[in-house]
Amino acid sequence: MNENPYMMLAKVILPSEMTEYFDLVKVRTDEYAQEQRLHLYLDEKDITPEGHSGLTPNGFYEESCMNDFPIREYRTVLHVRRRRWKDADGKSVSKDWQMIAKGTRYSKEFATFLKEFLGYIPDYGQIAPETISHKR
Repeated sequence: MNENPYMMLAKVILPSEMTEYFDLVKVRTDEYAQEQRLHLYLDEKDITPEGHSGLTPNGFYEESCMNDFPIREYRTVLHVRRRRWKDADGKSVSKDWQMIAKGTRYSKEFATFLKEFLGYIPDYGQIAPETISHKR
């Protein structure tokens, strides 16, 4: 099987639902406030939501960003774009993803780890919108 080596690596470092339902489309690094950051860009795969028929693709919603486990010396930021479809009545339809821990900008797995390790989920790791480039 000739699997994309980037997706093989993504399967090791990302939550399983990410690589099952999203494609890694871009990787970049930068530095912000003397902190190295790794940005992983993920687009939802073109799989229509269950229980719906006759849907037509309608692009993506605005990307969401979340912090995930650091990788080496890099703070990891996941940029996730969810797909949008339209039904026959023109109503937007999408899958309901629950990837972010409630009240945070952390992946569920990372938030659980922080809570177990620290006893709470710190808010200093929030992603400031002005620090993220939305350009692909």
